Amino acid sequence: MSDILHLDHNQSVQKVKDMAERADICFFTTALTELPLSTRPMSTQKVENDGSLWFFSEKDSDKNQHIERDNRVQLFYSNKGSSEYLSLYGKAAIMQDAAKAKELWSPWVKTWFDGPDDPELTLIKIVPEQGYYWDTKDGKIVSMLKMAAGAITGKELDGSIEGKIRI
Repeated sequence: MSDILHLDHNQSVQKVKDMAERADICFFTTALTELPLSTRPMSTQKVENDGSLWFFSEKDSDKNQHIERDNRVQLFYSNKGSSEYLSLYGKAAIMQDAAKAKELWSPWVKTWFDGPDDPELTLIKIVPEQGYYWDTKDGKIVSMLKMAAGAITGKELDGSIEGKIRI
């Protein structure tokens, strides 16, 4: 059985920072009241010390239009290599900020935008409010060995840990 460990504010911010930076790509979900949900992969550009996350987005994109109507978003991170998973719920804000775009700019972004001053480039800042994480206590290899031993012996030897995040 998994251990449940709900995190306080500082622990939550650190967990978000660690997991989002390691996973990098998340499923970024908007229009939370419409089915099917509108989800797309997005690369996290930065996680601030307060837990807020930054993304680049095209000005006229569907996600920007969704956020303008309803700023609630859900982010899903999966770092399968480390057996880490994170779901974050929060509020999004769209902005055009050339200085912040320059700070976050990387050569990879050139695939979609001409530069940090591109008039089509917007930034999305997510301020998470709550979330849930699933992680391992002992690392992936030890957790896999415990699961294999549990499958052989029929006894539960789960090395996972999970809990709520509040920011």
